[in-house]
Amino acid sequence: MTEQTGAGRLLLDTHVLLWWLAGSPELSDQIKERIDTELEVYVSSASVWELSIKQAAGKLTLPDDLIKWIRQGGLSELPITMQHADLAGRLPLIHRDPFDRMLVAQALAERLTLVTRDGLIQKYDVPVLEA
Repeated sequence: MTEQTGAGRLLLDTHVLLWWLAGSPELSDQIKERIDTELEVYVSSASVWELSIKQAAGKLTLPDDLIKWIRQGGLSELPITMQHADLAGRLPLIHRDPFDRMLVAQALAERLTLVTRDGLIQKYDVPVLEA
């Protein structure tokens, strides 16, 4: 499901978060502007968890103050609730990545638009802003 145009509440997927923090050309100027100007832009605790696991495994390098960077960027934390966990477990097995399934569940439960480039996520009935 693609997002309707206009103002929205956004949830960034993990890749989008990394690209935005790095100022990467992977994100269009339009997407960067939306992230910079929307009043409610969230980062899931699941994304921070996923990134810390990848950093510990040596798959990527992150600043020690990642959480500070996120907060200084004006992004809000979205904790994982029991409702999110239950919904993530009940989603159709379109996507097998537990972190991505959690993002879908959180977007659905909190009525957020998920900013992603992941084609499998886009197969769920969740509002998506394609990055």
